[in-house]
Amino acid sequence: MDPRVQQFMAMIKAKNPGENEFHQAVQEVAESLIPFIEENPKYKHAKILERIAEPERTIIFRVPWLDDKGEVQINRGFRIEMNSAIGPYKGGLRLHPTVNLGILKFLAFEQVFKNSLTTLPMGGGKGGSDFDPKGKSDNEVMRFCQSFMSELFRHIGADTDVPAGDIGVGGREIGFLFGQYKRLKNEFTGVLTGKGIEWGGSLIRPEATGYGATYFAEEMLATRGESLKGKTVCISGSGNVAQFAAEKVTELGGKVVTASDSNGFIYDPKGIDSDKLNFIMELKNVKRGRIKEYADKYGVEYFEGKRPWIIKCDIAMPCATQNEINEEEAKLLVKNGCICVSEGSNMPSTIEAVNVFLNAQILYGPGKAANAGGVATSGLEMTQNSMRLPWSREEVDEKLHTIMKNIHKTCVKYGKKENGFINYVDGANIGGFVKVANAMIAQGVV
Repeated sequence: MDPRVQQFMAMIKAKNPGENEFHQAVQEVAESLIPFIEENPKYKHAKILERIAEPERTIIFRVPWLDDKGEVQINRGFRIEMNSAIGPYKGGLRLHPTVNLGILKFLAFEQVFKNSLTTLPMGGGKGGSDFDPKGKSDNEVMRFCQSFMSELFRHIGADTDVPAGDIGVGGREIGFLFGQYKRLKNEFTGVLTGKGIEWGGSLIRPEATGYGATYFAEEMLATRGESLKGKTVCISGSGNVAQFAAEKVTELGGKVVTASDSNGFIYDPKGIDSDKLNFIMELKNVKRGRIKEYADKYGVEYFEGKRPWIIKCDIAMPCATQNEINEEEAKLLVKNGCICVSEGSNMPSTIEAVNVFLNAQILYGPGKAANAGGVATSGLEMTQNSMRLPWSREEVDEKLHTIMKNIHKTCVKYGKKENGFINYVDGANIGGFVKVANAMIAQGVV
């Protein structure tokens, strides 16, 4: 490791002990940025990287709620308001038992760069709770969301901080959260994104992250005269992002052969066509069942406790969670002929896995660029709310496609090496940094 990066990371680890995911996210960015900052001393003098790595505000609060048995349950709520140099804090709320301060700081830190890359005026933030919506009744989820928002509402607003959904937070949860905010503030504003179409939501928002990651893959492939047509694609996950990535890949001529959840994955060599995808959507969105039921229904192989990266493919799209591709799995993907990785989830590849992809010089789109379509469309939802006007499905999809093309152009601009190889990690990190850093310098030391 570069000694300058080592020194910087020693400082970060001392200030943020035990927050491993946050350390990983900062290190990945620091490795790209520290050489760039050395060449541009104005950023070094203003200590921009040190300031970006420190949240502007960290909010932690108690969330008590009543379960269906009348027993009091207590969870912990968080909101990390990371950086507001280019716009209101923007980023999702995650409800999952693994949620802790370090994970949310990593996500908020990534969000700063991702939001900057979209070209929309959005700062970076993230929040959530260690509450687990799985196995809870609608009434329990509602009571939790109302208690959560009863504290969060005082820290957010359409021009201050605009949360969205993330893992465990879909249309149901956003509805309950928005209803409580409206009740407490006595106003109807675009304070949350991912809302229902009937009450301020945007068309294409549910599809946006999966569609965007697929559009980004198409842009990367085009730099080598390739396309998705005829390619075999391994996708992990079976939630929102994975579902719509599979839909768009299929539409563009690719063949999706895997889907997974936390228990294991299914391998369907014939491909997950639209009928099979509809089954997955019903299974996951309505019945909230396990992916093994797909294997039972269609008579395909199910791999208990495994991840899809052992399957031979041309393109890998991790769409589940962080650190789901390790070094060995990355080596196996490359060995099996994978030419492109487009990340639908946040930081799904470990640092060692990323180095494998970069050393093999395959097309590797990091999450902060490849999955920025979700927050980009959240930004478009904010615009529609501000104008009090909805756009058509075609208009939003066209704007999303254009944003993903522009993110790709930014990555190429800052990531193209002398030998012609495009390092999308450097491109995304530097491209996302410059806009925020310039705004921070212009606004003084605040």
